[in-house]
Amino acid sequence: MTNTGSLAADLRPVDAVVDELVEIRRGMAALQAREAAVLARAVEVVRAQEDVPGPSEVRDIPLRSMAAQLGAALRVSDRTVQRQLSDAVVLTERFPATWAALAAGEVSGAHVRVIVEAGLPIDDDEARAVFEESAVEIARRETPGRLRPVVRLLAARLHPVPLAERHAEAARGRGVWVRDLDDGMAELIATLPAHLAHGIRDRLDRYARRAIDARRGRVGSDEASAATVRTTLLDEPASDRRGIDEIRADVFADLLLTGHATPEVSNASIPETDAIVAHVQLTVPVLTAVGAGDAPAELTGRAPIDTATALRLAGTTSGWDRVLTHPVAGTVLAVDRYRPPDQLKRALRVRDEHCRFPGCRIPVRRCDIDHTTAREHDGPTELTNLAHLCRRHHTLKHHSAWRVRQTPDGILHWTSPTGRHYPDRPARTLVFMPDVGSDRGGGVIDEFPAPF
Repeated sequence: MTNTGSLAADLRPVDAVVDELVEIRRGMAALQAREAAVLARAVEVVRAQEDVPGPSEVRDIPLRSMAAQLGAALRVSDRTVQRQLSDAVVLTERFPATWAALAAGEVSGAHVRVIVEAGLPIDDDEARAVFEESAVEIARRETPGRLRPVVRLLAARLHPVPLAERHAEAARGRGVWVRDLDDGMAELIATLPAHLAHGIRDRLDRYARRAIDARRGRVGSDEASAATVRTTLLDEPASDRRGIDEIRADVFADLLLTGHATPEVSNASIPETDAIVAHVQLTVPVLTAVGAGDAPAELTGRAPIDTATALRLAGTTSGWDRVLTHPVAGTVLAVDRYRPPDQLKRALRVRDEHCRFPGCRIPVRRCDIDHTTAREHDGPTELTNLAHLCRRHHTLKHHSAWRVRQTPDGILHWTSPTGRHYPDRPARTLVFMPDVGSDRGGGVIDEFPAPF
């Protein structure tokens, strides 16, 4: 029999470490907010000096001088300090609620950077305030990684310029560059529309994982032959010990240089590798899909995309899901589809998007479907008792003192071994915010995720 008192005593040091680190991070956040306030005050001093009449070419001398003085005192480049001065003004003047949350230790500097980056293009003060209110509330309970795609979508909904126009302008900046590195290496950098970039990465990932499966004997001989990736630039040893990133890079070079990713296919007239295609999931508000609204579509879990691209991609898929969500909370209420069946798994994919352990972003296609209450404990196989967990957190759930329960709205309530509570909300509910008027695109309740 387990001695409950002894177990509680064993966990006290862990709890103390967690408490101390949380307090340290709160203190660091408060200091960052204080530093931003001081830097902003320095700019106020500069502004007063810039009001003094003088030639235009020397108007910024006070700012340069202030940056130089601070840089010398802090042993930092004055250019770096000048950028920090600008960032401090933006934070304190244009994002006061975010700055206040940082000062209170409720969010970190990383959260602040994500919010400011997403919200800065919103010029309208009222719209930006609505954006900031929602963004800060989400930041209080999510990691910066999970926060980023959500606030990008929120900002896209509130931006005064339609996404289609902004995408068309941004797309004119697409291109490919090479940056030389040391030791005979170089970076090939491509700026592309988001759905193309993520599609390319997904296809490379699928090739790489097939190659690894073939190496481990998990596929048949014919598939193994098709999955053996030819190394174009490197002499591959007899025993393939490449990691997945190395294989992705080799596949990338092979596809671009030869059009194929295996020696067999490269020498054949029919590209067998066409069987491997990229997977891109979209979410399109129903009113946008039928031309009655302008709320932006989303490259699920990543970033908003323009409506024309989303509808074109949705039109090529073999089927689509209709998702009914709660008009206030955003909770997924129902999912239906014309083909194929298997509604339950589909509803889970739409609701979860990624592993449901707090902070984890592993996509659902690489996760297990776990019974929150185990089947052997009479846990039902239904939406409100299932959730996606990556292998790491699935194992943690079953082989540690972590515990979890699920409420009907899809929220997973995790409890740590020391008794701390960490709620994890479904990704769909994070993008909902109070309706800010019909011209802002709020109150969307039906959405079409189109997987390919």
